[in-house]
Amino acid sequence: ESLLLTLYGVAILSAGFTGLLSFSLLAVAIGSDFWYIINVNNHTGPDDLSSHSGLWRIIEAAVICFMAAQIEDPSTSNLLLPTVVVIMLPLSLVLLVFGWIFGFVSSLVRIPRMLVGSASYILFCLFTLTGLLVYIQYCNQAMEDFKQVVSLENLTTVDVSFGWSFAIAWLSYSLEVTSSLLLMLAARITQMKHCYDSGMAML
Repeated sequence: ESLLLTLYGVAILSAGFTGLLSFSLLAVAIGSDFWYIINVNNHTGPDDLSSHSGLWRIIEAAVICFMAAQIEDPSTSNLLLPTVVVIMLPLSLVLLVFGWIFGFVSSLVRIPRMLVGSASYILFCLFTLTGLLVYIQYCNQAMEDFKQVVSLENLTTVDVSFGWSFAIAWLSYSLEVTSSLLLMLAARITQMKHCYDSGMAML
């Protein structure tokens, strides 16, 4: 029984830590400006055309002038993120808070169904995953549109990549899943303890 209690404690503490870390990383990702990085090489003009952007703003936007000059219709440059991304990711932060609260309450009462419910809530709140997938699709489509209107010579000077903000957002999602699985483990341990206590009571 003491071993089960120890395992339960470790699972709950680990779930709480990963949940808190997931929230922190996602908050940092949302607030930082290195989701998408554009480097313009072999440029000899006075302006630095390289740029990096977050969900809310674009830094060193001289690159935007460079791109817009190559595009007949400026709207095809896709410089503004879809509303769905900037809504879903902050909303995911709020849902993580509720998930952390539900998980904490469930861990105190030690009811397997509540623990499973908390774990399922975190696991199936796919706002973070959906937001990231939409962001990838959006950026890929924007780049495809850019390729359609830019000459091959200019295109070879542009290097685009996802930045560290995007990477830690994915790490945050992986920690969400980990936290959910740990709560599932805690629920299983609680069930085993109940069975053990029932068996001891019958002796």
